[in-house]
Amino acid sequence: MFMFNPKTNLLEGRETKYELQDVKEPNLYRNLFTYDEIPKVAFNHRIVPIDMPDEIWITDTTFRDGQQSREPFTTEQIVHIYKALRRLGGPKGMIRQCEFFLYAKKDQEAVAKCLELGYEYPQITSWIRASRKDFELVKTMGLQETGILVSCSDYHIFLKMKMNRRQAIDHYLSVVRECIACGIRPRCHFEDITRADFYGFVVPFVSELMALMEETGVPIKIRACDTMGYGVTFPGAVMPRSVQGIIYGLHHHGGVPHELLEWHGHNDFYRAVTNASYAWLYGASAINSSLFGIGERTGNTPLEAMIMEYAQLRGTLNGMDTTVITELARYFEREAGYTIPPMTPFVGSSFNVTRAGIHADGMMKNEEIYNIFNTEKFLNRPSNVAVSSTSGLAGIALWVNAYYCLSGADAFDKKHPLIQKIKDWVDAQYAQGRATSISDEELATVAKKLAEEEKELG
Repeated sequence: MFMFNPKTNLLEGRETKYELQDVKEPNLYRNLFTYDEIPKVAFNHRIVPIDMPDEIWITDTTFRDGQQSREPFTTEQIVHIYKALRRLGGPKGMIRQCEFFLYAKKDQEAVAKCLELGYEYPQITSWIRASRKDFELVKTMGLQETGILVSCSDYHIFLKMKMNRRQAIDHYLSVVRECIACGIRPRCHFEDITRADFYGFVVPFVSELMALMEETGVPIKIRACDTMGYGVTFPGAVMPRSVQGIIYGLHHHGGVPHELLEWHGHNDFYRAVTNASYAWLYGASAINSSLFGIGERTGNTPLEAMIMEYAQLRGTLNGMDTTVITELARYFEREAGYTIPPMTPFVGSSFNVTRAGIHADGMMKNEEIYNIFNTEKFLNRPSNVAVSSTSGLAGIALWVNAYYCLSGADAFDKKHPLIQKIKDWVDAQYAQGRATSISDEELATVAKKLAEEEKELG
């Protein structure tokens, strides 16, 4: 079958139908996933074209997948974070949806309070298992859309659910039909898609869902879930691990419109951000993420990272207020008891702090030399320096000027006598065997004492 693609202006081939392969034994891809060895990446050198949608956006699962990895949020914390996500997403709703659990009374209360705010974005959605009992919760809360777990690898179908492929599809379709009958839009979460038989199960199932969508006129979203973080973006990697192959196949062979395609990835192999960006590039409109990457095991795709990826790919923030990222990071640490690792990009305490003296010297001349962008403008985080044995005069001068907000004619040059005295004190600390960096509070006490002697600082 050939169809004209208005995006490429080419006549392109498209498979008319992939039949379900209802195998008797599960396909566990033991040539790739042997379990007693590190998973393998194989290549068949087949590539697919970049096909970025006209519109792309971010969705959030902090209150669902994110809560699975930590102490549950209080109702007040959820409402506060939800309000902040609205400001972060900006007036165009770039954070399109927030996903919630509905099982606990506290979660139901939080959903009700967030709904009372009446925000257009982020839209409030839920997540349920593919069971009618869970579906009653969605109807009770009055939500317009819900996620439904439709595990798609034989690991889940055969080993966990104890079904065959046809039985799994029939079960999933019955729940989706009931969802539609109740006036709720379904979002199908294809769990473990990077270990699934893509052409023998995933595409045939998606084709049935698209047929159901055409029959009912109700949009059915497809969320491709890289549950174990096995996805890779190497050109020519074989299925089912190829991120671009999955997204291309869902759109081109499964017939899923870009705007109904979403990627949900995990970071088990440090690939969450790269995989998510490739999902955008190859045809998914939505990327599911969580604040600071919190989530199951190694976590989800960090929401703040995808904001920065969006800006790099599109050349604009499209109204997103990135200063809210810093507000949320501080709130999580202060109010939600979450410790952000100091080296975490954009939000960690050390992400734009330099320790090397030669770097500090360059930053004193021009901070662009060693700062990734204007972090003060976008994140309310001026570049800074941590003083240690390698900081040198330049590093100490930079710290003094940053800590005391000195600039222009008021700023201290590295040749100033006070800077030399502070450095002498620092050198003495490390000569006595100190191995740790010097805290801001500790250095401020020393600087004030020496400055009073010099009558330089109050």
